[in-house]
Amino acid sequence: MDKQTLIEKIKAMAAAPSCCAPLKAAAATYLNTVGTAEEKVAAQNLIAEIEADITTVENLVPFAHSEQAVQIFGVEGAKKFAAHADELKASGAKYCDCGACAPAVEILQNKAILL
Repeated sequence: MDKQTLIEKIKAMAAAPSCCAPLKAAAATYLNTVGTAEEKVAAQNLIAEIEADITTVENLVPFAHSEQAVQIFGVEGAKKFAAHADELKASGAKYCDCGACAPAVEILQNKAILL
């Protein structure tokens, strides 16, 4: 993977509705520093934020089965979400596959390119 592809992954991650505010901010900071002297520090901060925020399947499953998921997605939506989380766990997946976590995994796998 090249740097430009990773930048597109960062943009996709940050644009995802499931991306939390601190990760959106770290992504924006990194994107604003590309090509500057501050880029490496911003990349380190972005990687640290991804590592702090990415959702593991072990954390996803209990959330998917929680009352909070019902409040967010409704009863039927939460049932589908819980079933999907259970499928991820059964398949051996380590991380959530939402619009923020999926590109985050790819970014982490290729973080040496940014650092």
